[in-house]
Amino acid sequence: MSLAIQLPPREDQQEFNLRVWRRVIDDPALAKIEGRIETDRHGHILMSPPPSRQHGSRQFAIARMLDRLMGDHVQTEAPVSTSDGVRAADVTWASSGRLRKSGASPLFLHAPEICVEVLSPSNTPAEMAEKTALYFDAGADEVWLCETDGSMRFHTPAGPIARSALCPDFPDRIPG
Repeated sequence: MSLAIQLPPREDQQEFNLRVWRRVIDDPALAKIEGRIETDRHGHILMSPPPSRQHGSRQFAIARMLDRLMGDHVQTEAPVSTSDGVRAADVTWASSGRLRKSGASPLFLHAPEICVEVLSPSNTPAEMAEKTALYFDAGADEVWLCETDGSMRFHTPAGPIARSALCPDFPDRIPG
């Protein structure tokens, strides 16, 4: 059996995501919770367990390398408005122009050019394919996946690529 879910157009979802996200970041009870908070397209909170030490170490290493290679528009745990709610990318890089598109918004209304996910053992291929598709639909140019062994996979909307076109000097493995 195959199931297809019709997601709302991203532009229609943005204002809703913005309202929900403002409530999320202003909620003192949610601020005390350790772990990642995202939302779905209905505004329901999705929670992930706190990351492992290795996950955080790789996230930091990727952010540090991106900052060194690309400049100072690097962010961790970056909230991105998608057609299926707000997703938090582990690391992002955005140009000045892309930052201007989101203005003073507490989340990226248009995805940064590079969105990176550091995988955990609990992540499934289907989950990561869905998240990758959501980032591309939100306007990302590249989505990078850091596997649990530290190897990097680079993707564009057209499919996998051997190296990042935006940051070709980025290594293909992150030490753990």
